[in-house]
Amino acid sequence: MKEESSMVFNSILFIFVFLPVSLLLYYVTPTRGKNLILALTGLVFYSWGTPEYIVLMLFSILFNYLAGLDIGRSKEKSQSRRAQVMLIASVAVNLLLLGFFKYWEFLLNNINGLLHTSFKSAELPMPIGISFYTFTILSYLFDVYHEKVSAQKNLIDLSAYVTFFPKLISGPIVEYNQMEPQLKKRHVDIVKFGEGARLLILGLGKKVILADNLNAAFIAVTGLDSVSVLSAWLGCILYTLLIYMDFSSYSDMAIGIAKMFGFEIEKNFDYPYCSKSITEFWRRWHISLGRWFRDYIYIPLGGNRCSTLTNIRNILIVWFLTGFWHGAAWNFIFWGLYYGALLLIEKFLMKDILSYIPSAVQHVFSVFLVMIGWVFFFSPSLSFAFSWIGMMFGIGAAGAVDTAALYYLAGNGLLMLISAIGCTPVAAKIGRRVLNIGKGGTIAGVLCSAAILLCSIAYMINATYSSFLYFKF
Repeated sequence: MKEESSMVFNSILFIFVFLPVSLLLYYVTPTRGKNLILALTGLVFYSWGTPEYIVLMLFSILFNYLAGLDIGRSKEKSQSRRAQVMLIASVAVNLLLLGFFKYWEFLLNNINGLLHTSFKSAELPMPIGISFYTFTILSYLFDVYHEKVSAQKNLIDLSAYVTFFPKLISGPIVEYNQMEPQLKKRHVDIVKFGEGARLLILGLGKKVILADNLNAAFIAVTGLDSVSVLSAWLGCILYTLLIYMDFSSYSDMAIGIAKMFGFEIEKNFDYPYCSKSITEFWRRWHISLGRWFRDYIYIPLGGNRCSTLTNIRNILIVWFLTGFWHGAAWNFIFWGLYYGALLLIEKFLMKDILSYIPSAVQHVFSVFLVMIGWVFFFSPSLSFAFSWIGMMFGIGAAGAVDTAALYYLAGNGLLMLISAIGCTPVAAKIGRRVLNIGKGGTIAGVLCSAAILLCSIAYMINATYSSFLYFKF
């Protein structure tokens, strides 16, 4: 299924027509009617790209409104079993709608591949933002069930929460317990409005000036008939910058517009490429999504307050779902599990070592791993992703060096890095921690450093000499 185009924040129509009209209607309407204006403008914004799905949105709002009331009443009457059954049923309905529109074609394609059948899916446009507003609705149901909030008795207020257009189609994902107090009472003054306008302008500039031009360059690189090592790395770097500029710019604009209506939404990006680990990266990247999976999937599964094996299972489940949520394709699933594996390595294997590695090395290595991850994200298939990564390292790239020579150079660089670290007090600290032999670890670290340095120098001489022979310098 193909997702239809929608009204975007950087369009002329939105900036000069939709937003000014929405703000005007909102501010001239009395306080009691403001949420109605938000609900109506949200429905108009949503239906712009796919007007045929306005019925689907109205059904979702009404169904979950009634489901929330039933769960709330059951909780008040201590009917835990009924509340649980209603929660499961309502969550199932929401996930079935999401699954039909987003994952049905993926499922059929895999069935056809496995069973050699020829089932075909209907050519239906995908409702815009269905992944985001489904998570918004699920947040409401979970919060009512866990008694973080009371069930919303005002249908208009719930509609305003679900259809609030700044966050409707691309996030941030605002949990209901965070927005519920603001649905009842909020204020805006000239300072707050100005802060919102500033964020909107900054996000707009980031999108139009940076993201759109990076996207044009990325399309040009990936459209080359033959890709060299340099081109492959350039494409990866361009996308690394592009996806941050594009996604964070939308979040900036969404948060700014929300401020202009009096709502406070927490930041969604916090300079993620400054991270020194993958764990830190995911604390800074798409913060609202990470918080949603933590609050509604990871913690209910047991979080980290369980056995090690159960904790590993919980992490893998969360990251499988994170990848699958981003896209109905195997490369997205692999992308999610890739990060799950990296986080497990950091959590269980590297936690006692990371603090001893120089900050610059941590930063470079983390960004390198993130860049490799983005290849799986931008690729149309898993095989394409592995092919592109291969081209980045000279395998199958146009004008690439011989693989053996590449290994010489890569091995030489790796050993030089190890020797540089090994000849510092870091090696001794790692030796004491890993070998757990007290001060003897210092001696072991120094000896290891010396051995690494000698081997590295010998290998470097050999690799350099072989490289000179190969390239005939």
